[in-house]
Amino acid sequence: MDFESYIRDVEDFPKPGVTFKDITPLLNNPKALNRACESLLSMLQGLPIDKVVGVDSRGFIFAPMLASKLGAGFVPVRKKGKLPHKTIGEAYSLEYGEDVLEIHMDAISEGEKVLIHDDVLATGGTAEAVCKLVEQLGGEVVQCNFLIELSFLNGSEKLNGYPIKSLLKY
Repeated sequence: MDFESYIRDVEDFPKPGVTFKDITPLLNNPKALNRACESLLSMLQGLPIDKVVGVDSRGFIFAPMLASKLGAGFVPVRKKGKLPHKTIGEAYSLEYGEDVLEIHMDAISEGEKVLIHDDVLATGGTAEAVCKLVEQLGGEVVQCNFLIELSFLNGSEKLNGYPIKSLLKY
């Protein structure tokens, strides 16, 4: 399936000079949505996965779907102050600012195999912070999955050592 035809470019969002890759046309089409989920699953090649971590906010779309299909738990990683229980946090930089991500302290147990999923790999700051959070809790990152990778931003360099798979690369 030509997934690229379901991705819309939005110029100057969220700030001037940034071209945002909008996945909502893909999400709006049931066939494309299901095919994208199937394709993301096929990129796992039988990896053992106990938990799927979804990154706030668009990572929350596919991560629970993947977790359900894999028989794994879903773990949300959210921006600071959004989770109700005891958390640990990690600061990170992204292409248009800085922020802090948090995860519940009891979300991942020692030795659990973890898939990290987000919609876009851009500069790599977000994914790097999530990998650090997972490892602080004793989890093992087995793969980082993305719907889209913006290769020209070199985000994969920050994830050196982690297996990375992307459905689309720009």
